[in-house]
Amino acid sequence: MNSTGEAYSVELDQLQSHLNIHFKDRALLQQSLTHRSFLNEHADAQVEHNERLEFLGDAVLDFLAGELLYKRFPDLPEGELTRLRASIVRTEALAELARLCQLGDALVMGKGEEKGGGRERLNNLCAAFEALVGALYLDQGIDYVRDFVTPYLMALLERVLSDNLHIDARSQLQEWSQAQRGVTPLYRTVLESGPDHQKEFVLEVLIGDEVMGSGTGRSKQSAAQSAARASLLNIDANNLGDDNTPFSS
Repeated sequence: MNSTGEAYSVELDQLQSHLNIHFKDRALLQQSLTHRSFLNEHADAQVEHNERLEFLGDAVLDFLAGELLYKRFPDLPEGELTRLRASIVRTEALAELARLCQLGDALVMGKGEEKGGGRERLNNLCAAFEALVGALYLDQGIDYVRDFVTPYLMALLERVLSDNLHIDARSQLQEWSQAQRGVTPLYRTVLESGPDHQKEFVLEVLIGDEVMGSGTGRSKQSAAQSAARASLLNIDANNLGDDNTPFSS
């Protein structure tokens, strides 16, 4: 997205129309879409980057996801609710929402970041969605944000439940691996990228000498869960081992 001039203003209007939202303070919307790399290349720009809004939006999403789950599942214990919430607001899920909202195209970033694939980077997309939520909360309040995000959270919840994404994938994979192969899975970091405040990790899982799956996350723990989940799906899809594959119903 161009960051200046009348064309940029039109693009912001089009984005709001696409998302069916309205900002009273357009500067908040602009800030939510501004990546730090843009300011590194344009130190005199009259806009802040979106990291503080990302921090706020992360907290707002945690609250709204928790509220939704608390009301939807009145009998679930705290531990199960926590696992469900973590599955809903994980990096990959929020990045998917950002793509649906076309936030990647709307991001304002430096040329180097863009050339490096910044518009499709999971961390950037997830951060943009969180920042948008944070900005909308400041601009319109919690009830407005709840109306905006609830349909997205509901869709993510249905996906989580149907695909068993709330299961502790690492524990499930370890149980299968020890029972079927007699070994414990090994997690190996294959890529660590991004600045300290916005790291992105890629981990792969080895069972014996075989790479079973890989995953991405904003921490090694979340990347390991993602890699374990991919491994379980691979096991299930290829009918490896016995009939009691971890995701079999």
